[in-house]
Amino acid sequence: MTGQGHDARETARALLEYVGGAANVHGVAHCMTRLRLRIGDPGAVREDELRGHPAVLGVVADGGAYQIVLGPGVVDRVTAAFEELAAPDPPDAPAGGGGGGAGGVKALLRRVANVFVPLIPALIGCGIVAGITGVLANLGTVPGLTPALAAISGGFMALIAVFVGYNTAREFGGTPVLGGAVAAVVVFPGVERIEVFGERLHPGQGGVLGALGAALVAVAVERFCRGRVPAALDVLVTPAVTVVVAGLATLYGLMYAAGEVAAAVGAATDLLLSAGGAVAGFVLGGLFLPLVMLGLHQALIPVHATLIEQQGATVLLPMLAMAGAGQVGAAVAVYARLPRNPVVRGTVRSALPAGLLGVGEPLIYGVSLPLGRPFVTACVGGAFGGGFVGACAMLGDRVGATAIGPSGWALFPLLSGDGGMWATAAVYGGGLLTGYAVGFAATYWFGFTRAMLMEHDRSPSGAEAR
Repeated sequence: MTGQGHDARETARALLEYVGGAANVHGVAHCMTRLRLRIGDPGAVREDELRGHPAVLGVVADGGAYQIVLGPGVVDRVTAAFEELAAPDPPDAPAGGGGGGAGGVKALLRRVANVFVPLIPALIGCGIVAGITGVLANLGTVPGLTPALAAISGGFMALIAVFVGYNTAREFGGTPVLGGAVAAVVVFPGVERIEVFGERLHPGQGGVLGALGAALVAVAVERFCRGRVPAALDVLVTPAVTVVVAGLATLYGLMYAAGEVAAAVGAATDLLLSAGGAVAGFVLGGLFLPLVMLGLHQALIPVHATLIEQQGATVLLPMLAMAGAGQVGAAVAVYARLPRNPVVRGTVRSALPAGLLGVGEPLIYGVSLPLGRPFVTACVGGAFGGGFVGACAMLGDRVGATAIGPSGWALFPLLSGDGGMWATAAVYGGGLLTGYAVGFAATYWFGFTRAMLMEHDRSPSGAEAR
């Protein structure tokens, strides 16, 4: 076993102990930076020890849902070891978070996010291939390769509804393949022969929203059948009734309704940017860090996916990505303002490369959030960066991302815009520089009170800032 593998297994073993053991773990998943757990008894979690583990950058807890921030790369190895040690058997419904009110809404948003998070690697890979395809097509080089790359990049997006349906059924307690089978109706070419409300359907109508709704209906129908169909007939009757009822509901209602919602999302986004792009960018860039802190930023994935399906790119992501730029600028200012604090400065040095590539959690949980005011000034930097990108959109230089997942410098290969490759990169780069500069200036001048400097700017020997 490699050293990294050994470290991952030891980390997983410690985390499993802190969350109450394998019997207390009812579900395991992960995104790019976080180990996401469903916990049966939150009272059994030793949260102070969990937060204090050297590999843990932060913990977001809400009822029975725990998100343990480990960082990119590390989370993949630790999750694999954790699953091996815990071997959980997910129940039909998640523990905790099922109540009404804000907690219920947050739990629902997290579950919808769990449908899309596993799709992010494919979205990134296919998005980068699509960008390469576009460059080759514009240059007119290697003409035989271009169609092949187009097929590779477009195949996943053409069938993304099936993957969404599969994951939805799995997340909400149904049979995954039945969810995928019903969602496949959305992209089946034969639907164009069906007329609904005087209009013919077209393949892909409703997109991922239609697939999500179709799979949810399939889960409801399957659960209804499971409790009423005799065991001897269940294997035949339940799947047939599920696909027929949910399929008809999809064809004669959900596809049309989801198509209208998707069209409204696209129209609202266009109006938002054309009428108030600067203000919209300012608000989105300024509020995104708190969403990341709460783990709710994943709930925007269906909106991004809908825009990518409709328009080929999501224009919201580049503005939201400016929040990370404000965070980077704030972290550099913290480094400059605390010259006698080797712990904080060491954290900044180690987390800054990830921050430049759009992974903000290490800087959030390790630097700005513990200090307080620098987190607010980082949001200010993100707001100005988002405002810059939004203002350029109002002027006709709209920038979008052909896939979701990366941000920061890592988003450059996935950019798409009306002004061509170089103009698009210049607008996005200008937004990053604005976020860096404002985040730095706001934090340097307003991120610390004198009392904060006296408290935090100390060397191990106890010398204070003057």
